[in-house]
Amino acid sequence: MRKFIITIEGKSYEVGVEEVGAAQTQQAVAAPAAAAPAAPAADTAAASGEKVLSPFPGLIKKFLVKEGETVKKDQPILVLEAMKMDNDITAPVAGKVSFKTAVGNNVETNTLLAVIG
Repeated sequence: MRKFIITIEGKSYEVGVEEVGAAQTQQAVAAPAAAAPAAPAADTAAASGEKVLSPFPGLIKKFLVKEGETVKKDQPILVLEAMKMDNDITAPVAGKVSFKTAVGNNVETNTLLAVIG
């Protein structure tokens, strides 16, 4: 499975695309190449602030602050549910929050959740 980040109306979503069959794999490889420039743009935005990564796999249950809100260091910014437990994910630094995921998304370890800059 290959993962891509798409942006719709200013919100970024991580999606997984599974390759099926050898003949279709050849076509699938060509299509993502056109979408590839979008990924570095997300990395460029992330470079201007502190990345908040998922410490473990889980479900994004809710945001505790609004997009663009200024937060303090160690302030909870979102709730990540894992093994039926709600876990507060906190800001590693003070600054403005820019979420890179959406409520309802399942994320893996080290998935980019937000950037604080």
